Amino acid sequence: MDYLPLSDNELSTLLINGDHKAYEQLYQRYFRLLYTYAYKKLRDEEQAKDIIQEFFTELWYKRTSFFFNANIAGYFYSAIHNRIINHFSRESVKSKYIASFENFLSSETDTTDHLVREKQLLGLIEREIQALPAKMRQVFEMSRKEHLSNKEIAQTLDISERTVETQVSNALYRLRTKLGLVVFLFYFWH
Repeated sequence: MDYLPLSDNELSTLLINGDHKAYEQLYQRYFRLLYTYAYKKLRDEEQAKDIIQEFFTELWYKRTSFFFNANIAGYFYSAIHNRIINHFSRESVKSKYIASFENFLSSETDTTDHLVREKQLLGLIEREIQALPAKMRQVFEMSRKEHLSNKEIAQTLDISERTVETQVSNALYRLRTKLGLVVFLFYFWH
């Protein structure tokens, strides 16, 4: 079956019924347009790609619960627009939290007790880093301790830049999960 001449409404009906080829056709039809729209708003290529990828992933997994009206393009653009607004809201909250946390850290006096707690905290963080899988730990330490770029790490270890990004992202997620946000922020902004 040739999906290219099918209308958006026909593709959405097939998508709801689990037709992966219809999903791929909608993806090919709208990815570039939605990416361009997101990029104009975000001015960040990777963030724009991430938002579009997350939308299409959710579209597939929740296809049976989506309600598509006659204007699928409008639905897609509205969904991306809402995700962009959510992104900016999260970034605003994160920036305020980090500023508040940095302010707290800078207002602390360097008492012996504070230095002891800081040393214990750094020890805890280091133990969790050492508990990461060997390859993930190596990539993470090259990124965060040696301050190498993803490209430099990829070349040194003879792996792809995407693998480096994935390993760093997975390491950060594991550390955030195990250490909690406050400890995590302390380590990476101190």
